[in-house]
Amino acid sequence: MKSRTWMWTTVVYLFAALAMSVGMAAQNNPSQEHKHKHHQYKLIDLGTFGGTNSYVPALLVSINSRGAVIVEADTTIPDPYYPNCWQPDCLVNHTGIWQDGVLTDLGALPGVNSAGPTWINDRGMVVGGSENGVIDPLNGIPAVRAVVWKHGQVIDLGTLGGYESSAQAINNRGQVAGIALNTILDPFEASLGPPNLFCCGVTQMHAFLWQHGPIQDLGTLGGPDSAGMFLNERGQVAGVSYTSSTPNPGTGVPTQDPFLWDNSRMIDLGTLGGTAGWPYGLNNRGQVTGQSNLADDVHFHAFLWDRGVLKDLGTLGGDKSSARWINDAGEVVGRAELHPGSTRRHGFLWKDGAMIDLGIPAGGTCGTAYAINSSEQIVGDWGICGGTNYGFLWENGGPIVDLQTLVLPGSDVTISETNYINDAGEISGFGTDSNGDQRAILLIPCDQKHPGQCGDYSLIEVSAPQNSGPATTLQGTESPAGTDNPLPNRLGRGFHIPGQPAAPSN
Repeated sequence: MKSRTWMWTTVVYLFAALAMSVGMAAQNNPSQEHKHKHHQYKLIDLGTFGGTNSYVPALLVSINSRGAVIVEADTTIPDPYYPNCWQPDCLVNHTGIWQDGVLTDLGALPGVNSAGPTWINDRGMVVGGSENGVIDPLNGIPAVRAVVWKHGQVIDLGTLGGYESSAQAINNRGQVAGIALNTILDPFEASLGPPNLFCCGVTQMHAFLWQHGPIQDLGTLGGPDSAGMFLNERGQVAGVSYTSSTPNPGTGVPTQDPFLWDNSRMIDLGTLGGTAGWPYGLNNRGQVTGQSNLADDVHFHAFLWDRGVLKDLGTLGGDKSSARWINDAGEVVGRAELHPGSTRRHGFLWKDGAMIDLGIPAGGTCGTAYAINSSEQIVGDWGICGGTNYGFLWENGGPIVDLQTLVLPGSDVTISETNYINDAGEISGFGTDSNGDQRAILLIPCDQKHPGQCGDYSLIEVSAPQNSGPATTLQGTESPAGTDNPLPNRLGRGFHIPGQPAAPSN
């Protein structure tokens, strides 16, 4: 069975290597007896459209400033394209928006089609992809088109002449960034970015920008393919592109570099010496963060690009790290390994030139920080590497706390992951209900910003979780623009597949 999940894919790591000097400074662990105070949270199961499962997109803006949440949810309609189903249970999925206790079905393009969201802006406009009822004759599976949901309508943004496209981000001006296929046959397109970004494409894909007219082809860095992944309020686009059409001996694909498209120009951000890198975030200052291979294409490090300088953010003592989000203050979160040759990793906060270990509760071995808001609140997941995950919150400089311990009684959903937090402290994610079904969730803090949501706004004390490894800080190194190793890059951007559970991130 062919999967219909070519637009969004769970992140997998790239490999690279580069000699790098780092300085480590010990940082005191929080006292195990000290207790920290936190608000409690009201957990809301965002529901479905009659089916059993619902989802939120990961590593993307799933909650806007008004508390509206985008959801992809099962209907009860069997997928007409079986066995080429949109998601595993072979039910039609629709895009929805939840606000003020109501889940509204935004639907899909006309016909019995599935659709999923990727991003919501503060005006309530939603972007994503929808099947359009056409079978792509080049790969034999249902075609998906980039769409915008606006004022109750779903707008097909079209393509660059090919059969498929995907909208990835939208800003408050209504500009949209994404990916679209043209008509030129391409042996490398399915390899660009994280595996299966466009798993079944046959022709070239290019990054695009839509501004209420025909989509604009943003071009490439010299190779056949590119992908637009992030968009800020200045209209800048971050993404990934091949830099040539010549495959590298070690990877079998051309060099792949992250880019920033600004004022009609695509800027090559380079790598940390390896053959690949990709962005995971773009803020309104034009700073880009992500991960890049080092020179050996075995190890990779988190990076921050700012005004022409590519900074290696280092690790927490291990071989690999990956940045996952950046706020407008330039604070970066992600995950990093603790020891050379070990897969144990913790979430981190990078600020003021140092990487701070967020720690992990007792019994856990791996954690990832996915998002940070303007108040330096961080959410992510923790658990056993490759096993069960749980959502966490980090705030006020204290240790991370398992979010389940802050949830008001009465919910039957166990939190599996929290992947976005807005500036009001509202958190999106997903969990599992008592029937074992996956459900999209919203966590609303019981504070004075949310009157009427909870009966009690008092803080509760939570014992500091036992750190399973020492907290450290790590200084990064810089590579000036234009001096990066010119060898090929293997870049990509990962997305949680709408309609499928995210693969274990730990």
